[in-house]
Amino acid sequence: MTVVRTSVLPPYAAHLRVYEPLAAYPEPERARWQAYAAAHGPDAAEAGRPVAAAALEEQRAALAELVGRTPRALPERESERAFVRSVDGVLYVCPWATRLRTWQALDELRAAAPVALLDTALPPATRAAAEADRERWRAEHPDARPWIVTSRWEVPVRWFLPFGEEDRCFVPAGEAGDPAGDAASAAAGTGVGAADAGGAAAAGPGREEKGERGGQAALFYLTPMAQARRRVARAYRALREAVPEGDLVRGAELVGRWLEEFHPRSLVELDYGGLVHLLGPEELLADRSAGELEDGLRALRAGDAAEALRAYEELTVRWRRVLALRYAN
Repeated sequence: MTVVRTSVLPPYAAHLRVYEPLAAYPEPERARWQAYAAAHGPDAAEAGRPVAAAALEEQRAALAELVGRTPRALPERESERAFVRSVDGVLYVCPWATRLRTWQALDELRAAAPVALLDTALPPATRAAAEADRERWRAEHPDARPWIVTSRWEVPVRWFLPFGEEDRCFVPAGEAGDPAGDAASAAAGTGVGAADAGGAAAAGPGREEKGERGGQAALFYLTPMAQARRRVARAYRALREAVPEGDLVRGAELVGRWLEEFHPRSLVELDYGGLVHLLGPEELLADRSAGELEDGLRALRAGDAAEALRAYEELTVRWRRVLALRYAN
């Protein structure tokens, strides 16, 4: 695989991903993903390692679409790329689904951007063509859903609900590996088993992975779908009893419904993505957001509402400070 060296950093965005086992895909899609994984090999950017390099490659492709003389609101065809992990001999695939996610991003842009800015970046005729394409595509794919959801400038607190402290994996800068060949990070500390992609060994709970020298820092959580669903369900029950109208209980419902869309033996990953460049190495090393949320929920189930509120407020205030950086110059 040819690697393009660049000073461009990933966007300040976090990603929640689901990797479904190869067996979950119907034929001929299953055969296509199996051939894709075999062709890219264990040292591919998307095989069993922090996926920041592959996500950056996707960003470059999207930017190339926009800088053309006639910008396109979305790719002409769906991406045939994916993030791939191999755990205990089982292949897991998370399709990029770039076209579908671009439609969703267009909706978000339309809701957030001033009309004048939106019309300048993407003329009304371009957006209308994209909408027409989406309606035709929806008619042919009524059950389609993205394997990846994205949040810009923050990790929503509800995204930590599927994970525990033991699922956390921090790869310091300089140890995340070269984009062409780092095979570390498939399932470290997740309880999903040892990683066998690229011969990587899984680190135990609370330990840092050791990859090749070079590369940017990465922080992600990875856990089996069954564990993720159990955690979200327990959190939802506790929150519904204590604060039925709270934001977090509504968030737990949203996350739970999304997870139910996928195969029960999938993997769930929360990747800090480009947010690592906002947080810095010391804060990344100290960050234990999922563990703090677990502590708060444990206090709530024990009847200690004051401690639960303290933990939740501390977590939300810290992430609001990160979110506020989008207005910095």
